[in-house]
Amino acid sequence: MIGKLPEWMLRAFSRLRLGRYVSAARGNALVARRLYWWNIEASAALYGSLQCLEVALRNALHQQLTHAYGRDDWWTTAPLNPNGQRLVAKARSKCERRGLVPAAPDSMVAELSFGFWVSLVSGGSGYDRLFWVPTVNKAFPHYSGRRDTLYDGLWSLVLLRNRIMHHEPIHHRDLAADHAKIYRMLGYLDPELAKEVQTMDRFPDVLAGKADTLRGSRPSRF
Repeated sequence: MIGKLPEWMLRAFSRLRLGRYVSAARGNALVARRLYWWNIEASAALYGSLQCLEVALRNALHQQLTHAYGRDDWWTTAPLNPNGQRLVAKARSKCERRGLVPAAPDSMVAELSFGFWVSLVSGGSGYDRLFWVPTVNKAFPHYSGRRDTLYDGLWSLVLLRNRIMHHEPIHHRDLAADHAKIYRMLGYLDPELAKEVQTMDRFPDVLAGKADTLRGSRPSRF
């Protein structure tokens, strides 16, 4: 059935990539084509709120850790595990390749990955005692639950963000639950922020139109 897709589409996106959409569409090439475009539209619609979460999270954590360690390059003295140290070195190298020598703290904060920041909420390598209990919990003033529940929620959004940024399928996920989770996490940081982000969020409309798009009764934006 994949051969029924347009040749230009097969050339541009590869048979391997499109084959996953054909499988998801149970062999219907037309539905697979619409699903591919809808996946792009859904990814784009989720990106804005995910971006806001990532930036707000790193700034909240950076503020608390700067205060706790008394320096804005707190990662130089904080008890990071080997993976955390590796990610810091990677971020520093990227800054230096852009001519930022020494790498300024603000540049490092922006360069450190979403996964790095979320790892500070984990309990591995003693991070529960070293980071969460004394400092990191303060970055979430509107959260009163368990650390591991918060970490699991944030890490699932790191995985979603990575799939979007690497142009992978997300159509098979429970995207309504993912979307709701983004706003829960934003609300734990700042309910006012969460409310403001919602004003530009078009994902609910994209999700509501999925069935019509796949049937062809509603044209894709792409």
